[in-house]
Amino acid sequence: MPGTLDALFSHDRVRAARAHIERSDEVTLARQAALSAIPAPTGAEGARGARVAQLLDEAGLEDVTIDDVGNVRGWYVGARHVVPLHDMCVVLSAHLDTVFGPDLDVSVARRGARLEGPGIADNARGLAALVAIGEALVRAQVETRRPVLFAATVGEEGSGDLRGVRHLFCPSAPPPIRPSAFIALDGAGIERIVHRALGARRYHVTYSGPGGHSWAAFGVANPANAVGRAVARLAERPAYSAPRTTCAVVRIGGGTSLNSIPQTAWFDIDLRSEDARALEKLDGAVQATLREALDEENRHRLPGTTPLTLDLRRVGDRPSGLTPRSHPLVQTAVAATRAVGHEHQLACASTDANVPIALGVPAVALGAGGRAGDAHLPTEWYENDKGALGIVRALLVTAAMAEAQ
Repeated sequence: MPGTLDALFSHDRVRAARAHIERSDEVTLARQAALSAIPAPTGAEGARGARVAQLLDEAGLEDVTIDDVGNVRGWYVGARHVVPLHDMCVVLSAHLDTVFGPDLDVSVARRGARLEGPGIADNARGLAALVAIGEALVRAQVETRRPVLFAATVGEEGSGDLRGVRHLFCPSAPPPIRPSAFIALDGAGIERIVHRALGARRYHVTYSGPGGHSWAAFGVANPANAVGRAVARLAERPAYSAPRTTCAVVRIGGGTSLNSIPQTAWFDIDLRSEDARALEKLDGAVQATLREALDEENRHRLPGTTPLTLDLRRVGDRPSGLTPRSHPLVQTAVAATRAVGHEHQLACASTDANVPIALGVPAVALGAGGRAGDAHLPTEWYENDKGALGIVRALLVTAAMAEAQ
């Protein structure tokens, strides 16, 4: 069982770690801006990962490495740890990647109290907090019964499909870890506790046909029409709120010119649900809808012409699940939120915590303090309102789960 927060508040070394975080607030903010200015599109996180590895090494963590997929790993080994390094550790993570492509300017502007730049909160804030907590534990020499693995992961966003955290838990990716708890630092905020994993399925849908001149070949099966039929049918699907389940068309494209029937047309869909069975049911219904659109367009083609084909490719599969609100990890996060003067908000989202939750490992995702807006937009911003308190909250949860002595 984790240590109580009352005991931690009177724990001299934990108090010293908290004081270090509060004193270093401006340093953490500067690191956040500097990390945000290093491009890190999903799949190209190397430069940012190298800098995070350097910062974790400078903070005093042990055995800082970059693994085969690009995750950065570093260990905090409390002097009194009583379990093997990789067995029943606590994992504290933050993801390296952003949703933005390589051509976007990710420089950061400071306007008064506000930092503006793509990814400044999601997840440069989480990364800066990761470094700050590691540094605070080392400086204060907090003794823990369990080691803490600090992990900066690749591939959390979109097409990354949680690739980095999956690798952390892969039995064939040495050294295997068997955590007792997993805490993800993701974005800003001081109240939200994500303990329910939002499941997601993503598909790339392509209709293909013979194509041809828009006048001379008119009447052949048209992939663009099939896309239109499918999208219209999906838009008419009812929304479900118990459990909340959604289906969204998120990208669409195809064709080569203004006077040609396309040979291919495509779209991407994002299916989500808090419940695994509801997501599976939605998946089956959506696939049936896509085939219905195919059949309908083929029925309208001229006799003797080539029918359309459908290619359905799954490009993302994020598991769902939950860490019960009664679990000590969630209760510790609730108590830590109150301890820094705020009321908690239990929430559901898709984060790196999805993977450990699905594997039966207790996991939550926490914001790292401050306020933010325009997430996933080039106009993203961050204000350091009670920023240090958000990091202190994460420190308290980490220290409690690592059983600070």
